[in-house]
Amino acid sequence: MNVEKTRFSRDDMEMQYNLRLLRPDYMTAVVPEWERRSERTRATRNCTLDVRYGDGPDERMDIFPASDPDAPVLVYFHGGYWQRGNRSIYSFLSEAFVDSGITVVLPGYTLCPDTNISGIVGQARQAVARTILDTDLVPGNRRRLVVGGHSAGGQITGMIMATDFSAVDVVLPVAPVRRGLPMSALFDLRPLMPTTLNDALRIDDAEAAAMSPIDHAPVSDAPQLVIIGDAETEEFHRQANNYKALYETAERPIDRFNSAGDDHFDLLNSLADPTSALFTRCRDFILS
Repeated sequence: MNVEKTRFSRDDMEMQYNLRLLRPDYMTAVVPEWERRSERTRATRNCTLDVRYGDGPDERMDIFPASDPDAPVLVYFHGGYWQRGNRSIYSFLSEAFVDSGITVVLPGYTLCPDTNISGIVGQARQAVARTILDTDLVPGNRRRLVVGGHSAGGQITGMIMATDFSAVDVVLPVAPVRRGLPMSALFDLRPLMPTTLNDALRIDDAEAAAMSPIDHAPVSDAPQLVIIGDAETEEFHRQANNYKALYETAERPIDRFNSAGDDHFDLLNSLADPTSALFTRCRDFILS
């Protein structure tokens, strides 16, 4: 087992993880374009919005159904370092998947510092449970349930794969999720602790141990596809490599896919492009 150690000091972690510093156009161009595309998606596509999955004001999800009643269901958790963004920014990601016969569920969640990462993961578990149990609301085949997410959503995905869902709701099986799609994921939270990102997150040693997927083995042998952009920082590549090295077995395939030329943010543009190699790989993984 080849687990890579970081070559960076604590002082270097800011530039490795605070990725907005590398994209000064993030708030002026990248996010506004995603918002524009997502507004169009919600206006022109069949969708059910603001569905409650819990009691909190942010515990809502948007559903973009495929027409096939046997469609796989992809539950996708957005990024934003658990402290920024919301599900409505990412509606545009649903289009290519729905057109390929995949139902998409986009849950929201409370942001830090109004909660902590443990609270967010708890909400995510409830969102997945609601998706499974409410068959009238979310069309699709629950035996083809996939959970994925980007950045912070990748960490959420890793924790979902490690969740015994019979402890979330007694009527659920231990491992209802059939495939995992962590993208640009934070599998280990410890490197974030010395960065300014932690001002809102307030990760301490106990929270890092409890909420780092690198410390929690998947509960089943469900296949996973670990995705990262070629142009992402070295630390993101190291984290992806280590998760695969630790948890891949002969029975539990964990593939790695590098999206050519993409940094942390451009990766989502490729994910939404039905002609891209990244989308094709994800689509085929979900449908297989």
